[in-house]
Amino acid sequence: MTTIKVLIADDHKVVRKGLVFYFQTQDDIEVVGEAGSGQEVMEILNEKWADVVLLDVQMPGMDGIDTTKEIRKRYPDMKIIMLTSFSDYDTVIPAIRAGANGYQLKDIDPDQLVKVIHKVYQGETMIDSKAAAQLMTHVTGANHEREAERLKELTKRELDVLREIMQGKSNKEIATSLFITEKTVKTHVSNLFSKLEVQDRTQAALFGVKYL
Repeated sequence: MTTIKVLIADDHKVVRKGLVFYFQTQDDIEVVGEAGSGQEVMEILNEKWADVVLLDVQMPGMDGIDTTKEIRKRYPDMKIIMLTSFSDYDTVIPAIRAGANGYQLKDIDPDQLVKVIHKVYQGETMIDSKAAAQLMTHVTGANHEREAERLKELTKRELDVLREIMQGKSNKEIATSLFITEKTVKTHVSNLFSKLEVQDRTQAALFGVKYL
């Protein structure tokens, strides 16, 4: 049986002791150290190897995010699980970006935490559902921003054509409305399809409804 060496970092002593006490009931988990700050984490890791580091986000001095970055820099293969009370956007995203392999909330069941440690140790990424929701919001928001940026690539005339398409007008009707030739309309339509990365008039109209 493989023994997983775990380092616990939390500025609340009662939290650390509670985790240590529980892990002592596990045959395959060995606590190799306790730390109350990021600086203490790095000092311990200078002396001992940990397979998995459990890190609180908010600690005095060097917080969990900065500690994660430092661990990732010095020990790229070491696994890091953020164990915190915070599931908000401004905490989750920086933690994952810094290189955390897992993100769990402190209300997690102890048995579940042990399972998370095992899975992270085996190479999986384990993120609490509330934290995952923040990640999804971030990803969706980023996509939204990137899509909206495409509108800026359109010329004024291409925007005019897009607005006409949104009204369900044909190329001939658009030509009449904008006092340009039908051939010119076709060129504008082709250009805006390319710039907006859409396949047809329906997609273009939906894009316009979403972002104009």
